[in-house]
Amino acid sequence: MNAQAPTGTDPLTDLLDGVRTTGAFFQQSALTNTWAVRFEDGSPLALAVPLRGPAWVTPHDGAPVQLGAGDVAVLSGGSPYLIAREPAAEPHVVIRPGGRCTTLDGRECSTTPGFGSWGTPGPDDPVMVNGLYTVKAGTPARLLAALPPLAVIPAGQGPCPVSPAVLEDAARPAPGQQALLNRMLDLMLITALRAWFTRPGAEVPAWYRAHSDPVVGQALRLLDADPAHPWTVEALAAKTGVSRAALARRFTALVGQPPMTYLRERRIDQAAELLREPSATLGAVARRVGFSSAFALSTAFKKVRGASPSEYRSATPRPGD
Repeated sequence: MNAQAPTGTDPLTDLLDGVRTTGAFFQQSALTNTWAVRFEDGSPLALAVPLRGPAWVTPHDGAPVQLGAGDVAVLSGGSPYLIAREPAAEPHVVIRPGGRCTTLDGRECSTTPGFGSWGTPGPDDPVMVNGLYTVKAGTPARLLAALPPLAVIPAGQGPCPVSPAVLEDAARPAPGQQALLNRMLDLMLITALRAWFTRPGAEVPAWYRAHSDPVVGQALRLLDADPAHPWTVEALAAKTGVSRAALARRFTALVGQPPMTYLRERRIDQAAELLREPSATLGAVARRVGFSSAFALSTAFKKVRGASPSEYRSATPRPGD
């Protein structure tokens, strides 16, 4: 495979480009009195937006955080969390995988496919909308690694691009509703994440900052554009106009790992995405991401991810599950 020229996209575009879902689920809650909802859906990415606040979100093993109307909370990693009117409230219902709602004792709640709504709010009651990625696809590992379990974007910093009127319309079952919900959730999340990563004082991964370096940034763009290419440090150095030793030293200092280690992890990330396709064989995935054999991919995958490709595949939901 021939190396492709860098695309020239900025690192944030590269980071967010894979954020997409095929099974979005929205849930609207009226937080009346001491009402609370516990989310145990396992979504790798989710958002919470108070249409009318305030409300509280409590991440797993974390302290409660208050949200005002228009604030956007992004939750990553799939751990349980609580949305409530008061921080000490006990949950009334539980949202489970696939957007399924049950009571605490396991009884099913009545829902609308794609969009659930619980409770009738009074004029002063908070109203919260949650968007869930119910299919673990299109959520790059390095994006999740770059996010805290809870990221809050204040309303003035990153306004939600979807109005309450649009959300209300999306709640009505109609042809094309799931496609609308999918794209709406993608837009809301990307807008929120862009605000999070570009805020003053943002803590971003070392490789993200390194994109601004004229030498290492070019090397990163080459590797990201075609990770399956048989790259060597010598080849990268020739493309960036510096010596092999200079590139290796500069790359390691700015990115925090040598060029070939970074490349291996990018290939593993790509392989993890491809392994979610039911028809993809290990050999075919290995060839597509630049490994010489299925055995070589399996060895590297287990070293990086702590599980073999088959173990990872069996434990990971696939599109359409």
